[in-house]
Amino acid sequence: MSPETMTEVPRVAVVIPAYNEQETVGDVVRVALQLTPEVIVVSDGSGDRTAEEARAAGAQVIDQRENTGKGPALYAGLQAAQAPWIVLLDADLVGLTITHLDALVKPVLGGELDMAIGVFSDGRFMTDFGNRMTPHLSGQRAARRAWLLSVPRLAQERWPEPAITYALKNDRVKWGYVELPRLSQVMKEEKRGFWKGVKYRTRMYLDLLTFRRRRKRQDVAD
Repeated sequence: MSPETMTEVPRVAVVIPAYNEQETVGDVVRVALQLTPEVIVVSDGSGDRTAEEARAAGAQVIDQRENTGKGPALYAGLQAAQAPWIVLLDADLVGLTITHLDALVKPVLGGELDMAIGVFSDGRFMTDFGNRMTPHLSGQRAARRAWLLSVPRLAQERWPEPAITYALKNDRVKWGYVELPRLSQVMKEEKRGFWKGVKYRTRMYLDLLTFRRRRKRQDVAD
């Protein structure tokens, strides 16, 4: 194969798990493409135009028929990616810029951190507050693809952040928080209506809080 026909693998890929995020996913993809040509959206059984909007914006789309959760969707995106470094983004971000992405990847590419975790600041009060209260649940991250794929139970957990946090501590990985000013996201109560959003959020936190119990059961089974 001649050098002219060889395709260079990007250094960084962006993986975006998405479930019914047709209103925002296109904007997130367009900003991600300013960082790298390898942008992968995993539509996790979406019933709207999430896959179509992501594809129209220029992303590679994995369109899963069933809604299996963020963890399995994230794992599918990681398997499809080729770049050695990964940026993880939520699909419902509002106000995302290339400056935010540069801030996330700089410390990991420079060797200062093994994982950078983004936290909101100076955005919307409620999203800032929630992100500050539980920064370990942030969906905005940068890390090595190989390490992310090695996280135990990543592909089984509907919400993968506790599994990633456990692996960070267990593997003694060097990690830190990076401020993402004037960035926010659409709250679940806004997307699904107040009561449906509250119900969805409650289920999410119950699932997150029971991670340790599920992990212990799996350890015993193994």
